[in-house]
Amino acid sequence: MSQLVLPPLGAETIFHIGHLPVTNTIVNTWVAMVIFLIFGLLLRKRIGLKPGKLQNWCEYFLDLLLGYFDQVTGERKKTLQFLPIVGSVFFFILLSNWLGLLPGTGSILVGHEPLLRPANTDLNLTIAMALVAVVASHVFGFVTVGVFTHLNKFVQFGSLVKSFKKGPIGIFTAIIEFAVGLIEIVSEAAKVVSLSLRLFGNIFAGEVLMTVMLSLVAAIVPTPFMLMELLVGVIQAGVFAMLTIVYMTVASAEPHGAEH
Repeated sequence: MSQLVLPPLGAETIFHIGHLPVTNTIVNTWVAMVIFLIFGLLLRKRIGLKPGKLQNWCEYFLDLLLGYFDQVTGERKKTLQFLPIVGSVFFFILLSNWLGLLPGTGSILVGHEPLLRPANTDLNLTIAMALVAVVASHVFGFVTVGVFTHLNKFVQFGSLVKSFKKGPIGIFTAIIEFAVGLIEIVSEAAKVVSLSLRLFGNIFAGEVLMTVMLSLVAAIVPTPFMLMELLVGVIQAGVFAMLTIVYMTVASAEPHGAEH
């Protein structure tokens, strides 16, 4: 009886470019990027005033996404502002998740390592995307409400200085407000951890599940689990995208009481 070999937590190195290791998750990422590039060039050639089937389908999905994003942002202007980043994140996560279900993923070997592995099972990638999402939300905040106004959402330096002038009670209040500000800053770092681990954990768990099912029975039995993984791919892409646009919306909103 053959021994079941589960995928390791870390991505496996396939080859090196100079001193740079290239892992199987990077190969999966490159495949997704090439598919997007080819699809984009193909769509660009077919865009016209009289849309064809491909353009109709793309416009349909775009309108669907815009509708969901509008429910978070509350206005189409903000949605269009966030769409390039949030839409790219959504479709990249979705495609890279689905590529992990293609035949050959995990079974085509280069040496002793699989050539392809779902990109989002690499914690480095999910952390990078989470950093992009959180940092981009703060950039939008700086641009929309201003640098100092946005920073005051965390630590209100002006009110701290005023509080120190009000005696012992004011000093105690200033210390509490500063501590709360530090907690808010820590919560921003927690967003990165939460986003990255959620995506990594769900996709890696799905890969382990598929490995176990395929080791038991190679056909029929794994099929429902593959269909479930298709759904999980959509859900995880949607969750990551919606949380990203929530962060951007909150960061670009005026602080409470600013209108007064």
